[in-house]
Amino acid sequence: MGMTTTSTIGRTVLTAAVAAGLALGTASSAAGAPGDDGWKGEGGLTLSAADNAEVDAYTERAQRAEPSISQDVRTAALVSGAELVGFDHRLKSADSLKRKVATSLKEHPGQNVDTVLSRLGDAVRYTLQWPEGAYTDGASTASALLSAWGNDSTKWSNTWGRASGYKGLNTGWRAAGSGQLFEVQFHTPASKHAQEVTHRLYEEQRLPSTTPARQAELQAQQDAVFAAVPVPPGADRLTQPAPQPVPALG
Repeated sequence: MGMTTTSTIGRTVLTAAVAAGLALGTASSAAGAPGDDGWKGEGGLTLSAADNAEVDAYTERAQRAEPSISQDVRTAALVSGAELVGFDHRLKSADSLKRKVATSLKEHPGQNVDTVLSRLGDAVRYTLQWPEGAYTDGASTASALLSAWGNDSTKWSNTWGRASGYKGLNTGWRAAGSGQLFEVQFHTPASKHAQEVTHRLYEEQRLPSTTPARQAELQAQQDAVFAAVPVPPGADRLTQPAPQPVPALG
């Protein structure tokens, strides 16, 4: 076999090997690409196939935990005289959860999906509403009941006393039985209406693609809406319920 023939065979083998390697690399890259069991959202948000599967599994766990949480919240609403607003939307949609997780991963590249999901407090969420005159007593009663039934208070964001921006009481809880995190917002009709009016502005504001100038403009519009919301007497002094003692065994 001549040198030319040997060189030709060697080049052919090398070319085939390189082509196979490139094809393998392309296949591996495509397997983890959004759209191939991954997820793509607006504003350039994406989840890999593995992260997308993690969010789907979390969504299923939240759905299983919801009925017992709803029982506590509905009872607290009944006892405290609250209107349970938007109960049909108590479960956050899978697409909304994925958008929230993808945004967090993009803003904080050092996080992994498990860390983000462990802090996600509103996959199950509720809104309790009272007239202004009944608000403070009602919110105090409802939160005390949720705590007394073994739900741990994990978040207490009372913004009724702030000079500008969102007005309301947003609380987070860890369910007694399942350990599922859930959110309960306490509103008046006026503050709930303001929240609904500003929701679209807030969603645009938090997109990674929104420029700082546009973010400031959107915040100013939200501030103007919430500035017109009356503050119920004593609402700014509502405090987080004290942790309930664990019963002694024996």
